[in-house]
Amino acid sequence: MTCNGNTVVLGDRALADVDVLSVDGIRVENTPGLEYYALNKPAGVITTSRDPQGRVTVLDLLGEKDGGSGRLFAVGRLDKQSTGLILLTNDGFLANRLMHPSFKVGREYRVEVEPVPAAGDLALLRKGVPLEDGITAKARVSLVGKSGGRGLVAMTLHTGKKRQIRRSFEYLGYRVLSLSRLRVGSLGLGSLRPGEYRRLDPGEVRELYRQTGL
Repeated sequence: MTCNGNTVVLGDRALADVDVLSVDGIRVENTPGLEYYALNKPAGVITTSRDPQGRVTVLDLLGEKDGGSGRLFAVGRLDKQSTGLILLTNDGFLANRLMHPSFKVGREYRVEVEPVPAAGDLALLRKGVPLEDGITAKARVSLVGKSGGRGLVAMTLHTGKKRQIRRSFEYLGYRVLSLSRLRVGSLGLGSLRPGEYRRLDPGEVRELYRQTGL
């Protein structure tokens, strides 16, 4: 047996719907219907499968890709006004590993705030901000631009609390003007425009699995 053209040995693993298995040159079907999409969420869209208030959700943007079954779900959340990368899948195993803090899969953001953050406040964001539900985890934080009294901050989190970025800046006295997620692990937003989506290729899925130890 081979996996992606390489001879399989005892202990090797294959990813369903991703890796290609063959026996004596004949492909073995390995397709349980797992799906993976990257979506650029626009502002005003809800990160949920369904909304009882009838608001537009990320699954609405995929249209018939979800087949109306609700089987796809978002890995992590962005609040209504935030934008950027959302991974949608029906692979619960991968989703759980990507979100579990022990695997330290980074999530990269760009945050525009007013006024320009002081160096001491950036240092506090890196170390941890004391919010009402506890101190935030350490993060990579840097000021990447400033103009007209506004600052553009790059942040990478490995774990986070609900609305952590907005709440942290508010705690420090800053107003968040925009918040966008650019990357989840190795998966980047790329050239997707707001509202656009694309299916991940097998190599991208395999790399996400690799980052979670598989």
